[in-house]
Formats: sequence, C-alpha cells, structure tokens
Amino acid sequence: MTTRRQALQSSVAVAGLLAGAGFPQFAHAFNKAAFDAKTVADVAKVVGAGAPTESKDVTITGPDIAENGAVVPLGVSTSLPNVKHLLVLVEKNPSLLVALFNVSPEVDANFATRAKMGQSSDVYAVAITNDGKALFAKKEVKVTLGGCGG
Repeated sequence: MTTRRQALQSSVAVAGLLAGAGFPQFAHAFNKAAFDAKTVADVAKVVGAGAPTESKDVTITGPDIAENGAVVPLGVSTSLPNVKHLLVLVEKNPSLLVALFNVSPEVDANFATRAKMGQSSDVYAVAITNDGKALFAKKEVKVTLGGCGG
C-alpha cells in the first residue's frame, strides 16, 4: 500500500518533471486552479471530470463531532473500478481541496489523512474515474471547542 508521504512525493515529482521539461505553467496552473476552486463541481472540472453525482460506492469516514478542528481525521475509499483520483474536499474551508490521491491498479483506493477545519462543514470524498466520471459521498463534520456538540 502506498503511504501518504509516497503519494505526495509522487505528485511533487510529476510537477517537478513538468517544470523541468519546460512546462512549469501546467504544473502551476493545475495546482492553482484546483486550490482556487470554490465548488465540488469546479474541482471535478479542473481534474478533467464531469458533473459530480452521489454514489454508494464511494465512502467518507470521519468523526461526527471533532473537538479539535486543527487535526480532523478523515478516510476516503471506493470499490469502483478504473479510478484515477480520489479527492478529499471540505466545503467551508478557504481552499476546498484538502487532498488529491492518485490511484492506479497497483494502489488500493483507500486513504486516510487529517484536515484542518475552521468550522463545521460538509466533507466530500470524490472518486474520478478514467472515463471522466466524478462520483462522491459526503458527511457533515461538526467542529466544536472541547467536542461537546455545543
């Protein structure tokens, strides 16, 4: 199984190769557009997918109530075939995109990460397939001081 660190290193390596090959505008443009997107549909469009639709084959896990918004544990997975990206999005964050995992047949589409959340929000797991479909699941995570639900 690929670790988060290995996935991030691979993403940085791809951006570095694009920049080194004389295409820095592609690496920078993709990153900027993905992080500047304000809706789930906009992020899907940036990664080359169509309009997102809800699917029971995509799973998002996380706490119902997070007592510390600085380190909210989230998990994303899918049983769908031919998935090329698995994304974690937090709707009310300044930058909607939290993580983008590249998936291949050698990589199990099951990832865990931690996200910073400044306020209660819907959290999305979005699976992007090789044929350009965007399928998602969402979960509400409430961020409270002390985790008391108040």
